[in-house]
Amino acid sequence: MDEHTRDDSVPPPDGSPTGWDPTTRTWEHATLRRATATGVRLYNDGAFHESHDCFEAEWYNYGRGTTESAFAHGMVQVAAGAYKHFDFENDDGMASLFETALQYLHGVPNDYYGVDVLDVRTALTNALANPTALDGWRIPLDGAHPRATSVDYEYAESLDE
Repeated sequence: MDEHTRDDSVPPPDGSPTGWDPTTRTWEHATLRRATATGVRLYNDGAFHESHDCFEAEWYNYGRGTTESAFAHGMVQVAAGAYKHFDFENDDGMASLFETALQYLHGVPNDYYGVDVLDVRTALTNALANPTALDGWRIPLDGAHPRATSVDYEYAESLDE
């Protein structure tokens, strides 16, 4: 575990996704889990810009060529693409971002830090064929589709400080 990505306050997942060590009951990179869980909840609440910020802030903790970097960068693109689609009705921009996201998410384990990455890749592919496929789609985390709370918005706001 890298000390700069350690955070003992991050709770365990439901299940045992990639990134969680059930033997030691710790996350390999707890800050990645915190940003992921918060980013997913914000995305599922329609707060795409804030979701983007969560993944982007964590992406910078990892070097090029790492799975952590590819995952975080891909999720930045997912949130940005949804922002283009829903907030600006710019499906060409969405498509460009989703194509890049699929490249980054290629090879990322299907259960990465609790995110059902296979479902994310499938949703992006479907949206490229028909952007309305995004309507009502939520990112799965630990087998659920959680929504944001005030704590998630406060976390995202703290990233701007």
